[in-house]
Amino acid sequence: MGSSEPTRIMVAVSESTIKGYPHASISSRGAFDWTIEKIVRSNTSGFKLLIIHVQVPDEDGFDDTNRIYASPEDFRNMRHGDKVRGICLLEYFVNKCHEIGIACEAWIKKGDPKEVVCREVQRTHPDLLVVGSRGLGPFQRVFVGTVSEFCMKHAECPVVTIKRRADETPEDPVDD
Repeated sequence: MGSSEPTRIMVAVSESTIKGYPHASISSRGAFDWTIEKIVRSNTSGFKLLIIHVQVPDEDGFDDTNRIYASPEDFRNMRHGDKVRGICLLEYFVNKCHEIGIACEAWIKKGDPKEVVCREVQRTHPDLLVVGSRGLGPFQRVFVGTVSEFCMKHAECPVVTIKRRADETPEDPVDD
């Protein structure tokens, strides 16, 4: 193999459904930490992390239903606010990469996370995709669906799913 190119690992991250932005979800932090501890270890120059966050617009496209929109400026501010919240989430992971000295790139996309992550895998060609998993049972998966399960079937690269530790699982396992 002899290539001096670093191994590129895409890590899909999301915000916490419990705490909201800018907090990372339990499974995202778990996937990121596992990647650093078990794959990168001390070989930081041998890897580059590609960190993607996909923002999910509500069905009607509005994320904030408690606001009054009275001018075009209100809508620009709303879109700006979504972007800022996503940037704060990515900042957490980028800062961690810089603390340990690993190269990274991070970006935000909008849409259905499972489809967008697979499309970004196709576009960027990482060597590996790491995603967190809430460890939902079959009944919960029917209603919630899982990004990790979809990516395992459809991503055009090897996929590792990192299940939450039992001691990190909230009372409602759908929460993250």
